[in-house]
Amino acid sequence: MALDRESLKILSKALEKLDAGFSSLPEFSHSPAGSARMEEVLLALAEKLRDNYPYFHPLYAGQMLKPPHPVARLAYSLAMYINPNNHALDGGRATSALEREAVAEIAAMFGWKEFLGHLCGGGTMANLEALWVAGQLHPGRKILASEQAHYTHSRISSVLQLTFEKVACDRLGRMDLDSLAKRAARGDVGTVVATMGTTATGSVDPLHEILRLREKLGFRVHADAAYGGYFVLASNLGENAAASFARIGEVDSIVIDPHKHGQQPYGCGCVLFRDPAVGRLYKHDSPYTYFSSGELHLGEISLECSRPGAAAAALWATQKLLPIQRGGEFASGLERGREAVLKFRRAIEGGETFNPAFEPELDILCFVPRGGSPKAVSAKSRQIFEQTAREGLHLAVAELPVKFFRHLAAKGGSRSVTCLRSVMMKPEHLEWVDEIARRLVRAAQSKRRAG
Repeated sequence: MALDRESLKILSKALEKLDAGFSSLPEFSHSPAGSARMEEVLLALAEKLRDNYPYFHPLYAGQMLKPPHPVARLAYSLAMYINPNNHALDGGRATSALEREAVAEIAAMFGWKEFLGHLCGGGTMANLEALWVAGQLHPGRKILASEQAHYTHSRISSVLQLTFEKVACDRLGRMDLDSLAKRAARGDVGTVVATMGTTATGSVDPLHEILRLREKLGFRVHADAAYGGYFVLASNLGENAAASFARIGEVDSIVIDPHKHGQQPYGCGCVLFRDPAVGRLYKHDSPYTYFSSGELHLGEISLECSRPGAAAAALWATQKLLPIQRGGEFASGLERGREAVLKFRRAIEGGETFNPAFEPELDILCFVPRGGSPKAVSAKSRQIFEQTAREGLHLAVAELPVKFFRHLAAKGGSRSVTCLRSVMMKPEHLEWVDEIARRLVRAAQSKRRAG
C-alpha cells in the first residue's frame, strides 16, 4: 500500500469529537447538490490523479516536493469540515488562535519573542509582503539580491514598482561579497535579500558577512529562507551555512515555507518582521470585517484577505506532534536529508560517470555527466534525465552557470550548462542513496550503449 489509508480511522474519531461540539444545534436537512454522484466523480478524479510522479516515494528526488505529514493531512481535512477563514476572528476564531501559536513557534526558532508575522499562501506572497514593507520603509531605494536568488524577487519588485538589481554570485552559488560591497557603497540600496538556500543548488548566502556590511552601509536585510529556513535546527551544516544560520535572528524580516521542509500541504508560507511596529503600514478601515473583538486581527497585518484556517490547523498539529527544536525528531529528519545528499555526492564522485558541482550546503546536489564540451554535456544531461525516468528514478534538470563545474569552466565556450539535480529532502532518502545511485549509473550506461 503506497498511500496511507490507516490514518483515516483517526480522522473519523476526531470528526466525531468535533461534531459533538455542535450537538446543541437544532437538526436541519443537509443534502449537498450532486451528492448522488459524488462517488462517481471522486473515482474519476482518482483515475486522473494517477497521472503524477510518485512525489511521496524516495525514488522521486527531482523538485522540492515533500509529502505533508499524515497529521497535517488529517488536521487540514478535519478543519475543512468547518472551513474557517483566518482573515478575521469572525471567520476563524479557533484557527486564528492556532495560527498565532504556530507562527510564534516558528519565530522562536529564529530567536524572536517580539515580532509581527502571519501565514500566507506561500513563499511568493510572503516575499511580496516583505518587499512591500521594505519599499514602504525606504521609498525610492533599490532592492538587491543574488543572481541565484529566486526569480520571484525581480518579478515582485516590478509589481511593487521597486527598482531591483542582481548581484553576482561566486562559483559556489552564493552572493559575491565584493560585488555586494561595491554596489551597496553607492548609498541608494534600501534592502539586501539574503537567500538562505537557493532553489537551484541550495546555496546559502554568507549572511554573517552581509550583516557586517549592513553595519557599515545601513541597508535592511531580508532573509529569504523559504527553502532553507528550517535548517537553523540542523547540527550537521558546513561552516558557511552554520555561521549564516547562527545570525539569522539579526535580519529585519524572514520568509519561510512550511509547505517545504515543514511538511505542510500547499499553500502555507510565513512572513516575519523583527520590528512589530511595521504593523502600522497595514492600517486600513473596514466597515464590516472587524467587529467582534478589539484585538488586532490577522487580516489587519496581512496583504491577503481570505486565507484558509485549515492551513493553520495543520501547521499547529504538526508542530505539536513534532516540536521544531534542535535535537528533536523533526530536526533529525533535516539532518538525515543532508546526510543523504552528502552520501549521494560521494557515491557518484567516486565513479567514472558523473562530476558533481560544489559540495552541497543543504540537501540539493547538482551534477553533470562526464566528457565533452558544455554543449555536449547539456545534451547528455537531458538524455539521462529521460532515461532515469524510464528506470523509475525521477530527478530534475537545471540550467546553471558553467563556473559551478570547474572542469567545464576551464574549457570555455559557454556561460551555462544543463545539469542534473537531485533534492533529497525526505528522511527516507538516506536509506535509498545506494539504490538511487545504482539506477542513475544504469540509466547513464544504458543511454551510452544506445548512443
